[in-house]
Amino acid sequence: MVRIADVAKRANVSTATVSRVLTNSVSVRKETAVKVLEAIKELDYQPNLLARQLRTMETKTILVVISDISNPFFSKVLRGIKETALHNGYQVLLGDIINKVEQETNYLNIMRQRKADGLILLTARSDKESLESIANEFPVVLACEYIEGATIPTVSIDNISSARKITDHLIKLNHKRIATITGPLDVVLGRDRLKGFQQAMSQYDLPLEPFLVQEGDFTFESGYNLMTKLLASANPPTAVFAASDEMAIGAVKAIKSMGLKVPEDISVVGFDDIRFASIIEPPLTTIAQPAFEIGSKAMELLIMLLNDNELKNRQFILEDKLIVRDSCGECKL
Repeated sequence: MVRIADVAKRANVSTATVSRVLTNSVSVRKETAVKVLEAIKELDYQPNLLARQLRTMETKTILVVISDISNPFFSKVLRGIKETALHNGYQVLLGDIINKVEQETNYLNIMRQRKADGLILLTARSDKESLESIANEFPVVLACEYIEGATIPTVSIDNISSARKITDHLIKLNHKRIATITGPLDVVLGRDRLKGFQQAMSQYDLPLEPFLVQEGDFTFESGYNLMTKLLASANPPTAVFAASDEMAIGAVKAIKSMGLKVPEDISVVGFDDIRFASIIEPPLTTIAQPAFEIGSKAMELLIMLLNDNELKNRQFILEDKLIVRDSCGECKL
């Protein structure tokens, strides 16, 4: 087995210098670092990570907890996290809670067991007290979701403003009977996107019938089932705002299954701008979140916390964008 001493001998440096190169120390000259890296490659040296962890009390691992790994929106967020993590010498451990709060608590225990140096939560289903308790012990950043009143650093968009913007777009197309398929209302994103919808409807003095607000769970299946329910009404909506693209795609499928057309009979808009939003027929009008940037910024904040740097701002709101495609058509008279 190749040892660190073998690398030092090949590069004609001390073992301490090899160690500094492995930990990305700025005190090593570029020429020396190149020699060490060449020796590592030639000898196929594999550092003893466990030994390093015992010396430094660092795992160089970040735990990322996600609400549902099957949701395609999170792929770009995770890519942003991973690229920034790797650039700074960290690896990423992924935990999927499958939308179950008790699973999130289990992953929080990983931090207490010192199996990771920091935590990025792409979900905030646990109570405020539990999350703030873990944040008082370890570096924690929230991304995508947030907890109102918490002091944990957060990266997200303004979901209320975004939902209001896309509903306003439908209203300006002269839709008056608009339904919404919300996310789960026990989750902050579901509540915020419903609030934005309600604000836009109220601004134009449009009726907010209880039947036109259907609670989904961000999945294709819930979009399909709830759209079917809306279509069964004697007076169905002329437009639907689904609080996720997956639900919007489900709604489009339900409309077509009834022999109707999008947008000729019913307009549909979504939220997130996942890849499939531009592929389905018709392409989906939606709100694009800067998913990669959300992940990258969350990782940057976590690294600052790991390095004991002071955060002047603890809440970062990134810009979304209304993407207009063919699913809402022309102005309805």
